[in-house]
Amino acid sequence: MKKILITITLLIALLGVAGCTQADKVSENLSQEADNFNVVRQLTVINCLQGDVLFQMTGKFSIYADTADNQLEVVVEDENGKYQKHLIGLSDNVTYTVEQKRYEDVSNYRYTLNFNPDMWFPVDVKTIE
Repeated sequence: MKKILITITLLIALLGVAGCTQADKVSENLSQEADNFNVVRQLTVINCLQGDVLFQMTGKFSIYADTADNQLEVVVEDENGKYQKHLIGLSDNVTYTVEQKRYEDVSNYRYTLNFNPDMWFPVDVKTIE
C-alpha cells in the first residue's frame, strides 16, 4: 500500500512539472520579482483616440489590473518601508503597456511619474497680424 501511495504521489508531481514550460516558469519568476520591487519597469498610459501618451511611470513598482473597476493599481515602496498606491482609470479608449527595463544602480524607493502637459492644459496659440 505504501508503494502505491508513493507511486501515485510521484506521478502527480511529474504531471505537474510536465505541464509547465520553461517560458511559464520564467514568466512567473519575473512577475514575482517585479511584485517584490526588484524589477525596474516603465508604465505608459496611452489615449488611443489621439494616440497621445497621457503619462509614464518608471521605477520599481507592483502593478495589478483590476478589471472589475477598470483601473490599474500601482504600488510603490518608499525609503521608510511605507507603501503608496496609485490608481489609474482605464476606459475603452485608454490603454497601457508595461515594459521591463534594465538600469544599473536604481533606487528601490524612487520612481518618476511624467504627465503629458498637453493632456491637462491644452493651449492653442493664435497669431494676430
